[in-house]
Amino acid sequence: MDFIANIPWADVGEASLDTLLMLGISMFFTLVLGLPLGILLFLTGKRQLLEQMAFYNALSLAVNILRSVPFIILLIVMMPLTEIVVGTSLGVAGAIPPLVVGAAPFFARLVETALREVDRGIVEAVQAMGASARQIVLHALLPEALPGIVAAMTVTAIALVSYTAMSGIVGGGGLGDLAIRYGYHRYQNDVMAVTVVFLLLLVQVLQMFGDRLMLRFMHR
Repeated sequence: MDFIANIPWADVGEASLDTLLMLGISMFFTLVLGLPLGILLFLTGKRQLLEQMAFYNALSLAVNILRSVPFIILLIVMMPLTEIVVGTSLGVAGAIPPLVVGAAPFFARLVETALREVDRGIVEAVQAMGASARQIVLHALLPEALPGIVAAMTVTAIALVSYTAMSGIVGGGGLGDLAIRYGYHRYQNDVMAVTVVFLLLLVQVLQMFGDRLMLRFMHR
């Protein structure tokens, strides 16, 4: 009972909402930016519809560079830009830009991989019917790659959960910030344990939801 009584549940609730808010907003912008980027990577790749290897190599290099930067370093490096974009580098708002920049290239590469797994015969059949590149993407590639894209979304969302926790190191808010303030600075290991449990539950829910959604599209 003492364990429960010592937990600042109001702060835990607020931090949980902040984490969900960061996850939701950053995931939305990650999809908005990462999906077209992944499609563009696929289309301009070797032996694809819009093959342009010089452009693909440059874009692929940029994606690889962003993916290779550790997120904690990205948080710090982007502080000046984040302040310009959202007016602050702290709290939920301050965590969104680095979360998106860190996750969008990661998601784009997963989308590219999912599109590459589509049977080339399907694309060639639709192309033979006179479909444009846009029609091929919308009516052949994306529907066929949908289970893989949903799986990519699940993996990216789970990665974002860990990113949101990491953003607490620089005052990004959420459960990570709560764990650092109480668990690290005040040595309240009980608060640290609660934040870990909440993050584990969130990851489990995301994985279960993603798996069910993927199976649903696979059975269509």
